[in-house]
Amino acid sequence: MTEKRRVYTAEFKREAVRLVTDHGYGVTEAARNLGINVKMLGRWKRQAEQQTNGRFGSNRPMSAENEELLRLRQEVKRLRMEREILKKATAFFAKESS
Repeated sequence: MTEKRRVYTAEFKREAVRLVTDHGYGVTEAARNLGINVKMLGRWKRQAEQQTNGRFGSNRPMSAENEELLRLRQEVKRLRMEREILKKATAFFAKESS
């Protein structure tokens, strides 16, 4: 009896890699929790690190416009996080001074 290969979406792969890169999980731990092979998650992580254009796993060089777009998206993400931190700090200090 043959076993069907599971197909994972690019979104699933990105989120799996984010568990390792952004949330501090180890590759082994994240793979076990997701029910996937450790080597596969490691490969996805390497591909994400080598990612040069907007598509997951592609090794084609990025155009100047795509580089700028990627840089701007990362900056927007960072600025949004900073804004959220400042909102929380403002609420905290406003509550304390009352």
